[in-house]
Amino acid sequence: MMWEDIKKRIRQYTYIYDQVDTDSAAERIKSSIWFKGPNAWILAFAIVLASVGLNVNSTAVIIGAMLVSPLMGPIIGAGLALGTNDTDLLRSAAKNLLVMVGISLLASTVFFLLSPLSLVNPTELEARTSPTIYDVLIALFGGLAGILENSRKERGTVLSGVAIATALMPPLCTAGYGLAHLNMHFFFGAMYLFVINSVFIALATFLMVKYLRFRTVTGISAEVSVKRNRIMSIVLAIVIIPSLWSAVVLIGDNNYERNVHSFVDSNRIVGSSYIYDYKVEGRKVKFSLAGEELSDSLRTDFLDKAAAYHIKPKSITISEHNFGLTQKEMDSMIKEVTVKADEERMRYDSEIEALRSSLDSLTQRIQSLEAAQEPADSLIVNSDILEDI
Repeated sequence: MMWEDIKKRIRQYTYIYDQVDTDSAAERIKSSIWFKGPNAWILAFAIVLASVGLNVNSTAVIIGAMLVSPLMGPIIGAGLALGTNDTDLLRSAAKNLLVMVGISLLASTVFFLLSPLSLVNPTELEARTSPTIYDVLIALFGGLAGILENSRKERGTVLSGVAIATALMPPLCTAGYGLAHLNMHFFFGAMYLFVINSVFIALATFLMVKYLRFRTVTGISAEVSVKRNRIMSIVLAIVIIPSLWSAVVLIGDNNYERNVHSFVDSNRIVGSSYIYDYKVEGRKVKFSLAGEELSDSLRTDFLDKAAAYHIKPKSITISEHNFGLTQKEMDSMIKEVTVKADEERMRYDSEIEALRSSLDSLTQRIQSLEAAQEPADSLIVNSDILEDI
């Protein structure tokens, strides 16, 4: 009985069929796939916005381009076509998507060829060149939210959030940057991210169309259905496997950098030298040391300690500098660093001790209050007994 009540309560909160209008949603999605009239102009404006934002590393401008871009229309249309067996709609959606992609690449390439700005550290561009499994999840769940919002009788602002999360326009502009500068790493990496977004938004739409029971245009035979599912599985595998590998590499690089940071924190002083800087590139690290040149034994000890933090000796480069200081000056500098570190540690210890004393005092006060409360409770109970007598 309890299990039935739980299922009833869950169904009460998750039932959505009475709040969606699939026929209106289908018409709305179909009308959004066409690349003509206002959509053509809006796409052009979005391309310029995204390209400028990427060129000047402006996150706000890039977000604006995501909101303006009409690229999601044909992608959701393709998912709807697959879910409703509408071959004509699928053909139209694919055609319009290709046209939009072509124009986006052309416009962004021309923009970056003409732009006088040359970024030394194009972080916003580089962020679109190494997609991982996390981008797959963003596209999938963003697509699910998008088609569900499209299907609601009373729509809100979810589509704006989906447009920002899935970010279809910036990868195309990054690919245009790659073409303009003949940088194939940028081009292929960004196009792969765009393909991930497109495929999994369409897949999410397909799944939700089936779940919400959109009206199908024509029926298909079991043989055609099996063939279509097989093709979809192959496409998904081709798209998702490289992203999984990319995620593994990303996690490994992140763990490596964290290990290096922990190693430096614990081994800042090396003999009569100290680590004043380090730089991590992939699975390699360059340590910059100031002070006396390391002896063979100190160098070996340094590499052994690094190995304990899973930093392979072959991946380590040591750059030593004395900055023109005498050994006495270097010793004084190292001593000063050590003293400051000890003072900082002592300050933290004293603060911790003060907090511990305050906690003990507060605990004693609470116990005293509880002890004082017990006789009062006893008096109340005894008065109740007397009244009963």
